[in-house]
Amino acid sequence: MTILFRGGRVFTPDGVREAAVLVSDGVIAAVGPEGELARRAPSHETVDLDGGLLTPGFTDAHIHPVQAGLERAKCDLSEVFGLDAYLAAIDAYAARNPGREWIDGGGWDMSAFPGGLPHRAQLDHLDRPVYLIQRDHHAAWVNSRALERAGITRDTPDPADGRIERDPDGGPSGVLHEGAMDLVGLLTPRPTAEDLDAALQDAQRHLFSLGITGWQDAIVGSYAGSDDQLPTYLSAARQGRLRARVTGALWWDRTRGAEQIEELVARRALAEGLDRFRAGSVKIMQDGITENFTAATLEPYCLCGGTGLSYVDPVKLREYVAELDRHGFQVHFHAIGERAVREALDSFEGTDPANRHHIAHLQIIEPSDVPRFAALGVTANLQPLWATHHAQMDELTLPYLGEPRSSWQYPFRDLLEHGTRLCAGSDWPVSNADPVQGMHVAVNRTEPGGSVHAGYPTAQTPFLPGQRIDLATAMAAYTSGSAWINRSPAGVIEPGRPADLVVLDRDPFALPPEEIWTARARMTFVDGEPVHQ
Repeated sequence: MTILFRGGRVFTPDGVREAAVLVSDGVIAAVGPEGELARRAPSHETVDLDGGLLTPGFTDAHIHPVQAGLERAKCDLSEVFGLDAYLAAIDAYAARNPGREWIDGGGWDMSAFPGGLPHRAQLDHLDRPVYLIQRDHHAAWVNSRALERAGITRDTPDPADGRIERDPDGGPSGVLHEGAMDLVGLLTPRPTAEDLDAALQDAQRHLFSLGITGWQDAIVGSYAGSDDQLPTYLSAARQGRLRARVTGALWWDRTRGAEQIEELVARRALAEGLDRFRAGSVKIMQDGITENFTAATLEPYCLCGGTGLSYVDPVKLREYVAELDRHGFQVHFHAIGERAVREALDSFEGTDPANRHHIAHLQIIEPSDVPRFAALGVTANLQPLWATHHAQMDELTLPYLGEPRSSWQYPFRDLLEHGTRLCAGSDWPVSNADPVQGMHVAVNRTEPGGSVHAGYPTAQTPFLPGQRIDLATAMAAYTSGSAWINRSPAGVIEPGRPADLVVLDRDPFALPPEEIWTARARMTFVDGEPVHQ
């Protein structure tokens, strides 16, 4: 099949330009003047861009699609906000599913509760155990029945990598942080292979509708009560149900050490020879999040003290990363606090940049560490949607960070100016998967006008506006940058590349910056075949 894309502009390695694109047998054949390409291929189908923009398919460099698909099929709180709305959604779900042993799901936002903490008593009117994962996936809200089922009492010690939130009398309040989530989460009903496959297919359809044609699944393994997704990906890839180009980041079990590396090598080998899925990355979560004081900081948090958690001993971390590097693995870090970022960078000293290591989230970077990314050949994996004034930032994060640390957050411009390679992702279902929304925030540092929290008083006040980046840089991070991280042949519109393409319904480069978020994916193609329209 030969397709001529015409009638709009094209995002190429040279920037946005007036051009047409010719695709033949799933591969980009030429980029140039429409008349010239039409003469070159007299028999072709035409896709009219209708004044929109043709871009490479987006690649999300940090995302959790299978978990997102499962949550969409359970008690999904991600589309509502506030205690009353959460309880209405939970009660409605319970009424629709009277035969379910548990009420589980997630998507609640810490900023909906005083101090960021719901309570078990708010769920105790339900006749079943409840387990609801927080939006960021670093805490869970449970009721008394769930605590009883798990045997959690005032005498239960905190796990090494987590915390049981407690009432003044020492009893469990109903919030489990980080590793403590597993105390209840592992007791919830296990999804079947069919459930996991359905979740992946639902997620893939949703991501195609946003123009996302590839991704890196940031946790392929068992974590926070979720099951290992590797068999799901392998089955879907072998049977042709996985159309996107996917890299799986194999989960590093932070309760173990170097002995698991040989197991990771064996898990990677299971994906060898597959066209759509590879498992050459390892995910290490080095800390938690700022809102529950588990992000690893150099200085104590204001008001509450403490410096968070380093899940892997920093000295041993260097040994583990060096060994993973020698085995040819890419290492994909979660690092939120400035100490975790430094520990991750320290672990990359002496590693091979050809393995394309990267650090995701990067909420706080101590300024002297910013130049180290480029010096070490480490890619900055950005989640731009978080870099705004929203309720969680203003009410839970800024008061506990203080200055100057608050001003070190999401330093996109500083990283760019020091020559750091950028890629980008969403962390969906933690936040909206739409790459255009992320680009809007990267450019404006304000909430997209259509977001759930756009009505928050400071939503349109730029957050650290000196860290804005331009739209071309942001779009490159979501296309060529993230495709590079995944070793994907796609991500660029030039001859010889796979025709993974997106038609945006309007050209964001022609819009006022505050309207970038309004652009939508009208059509999505993988290997020249439409997967969304």
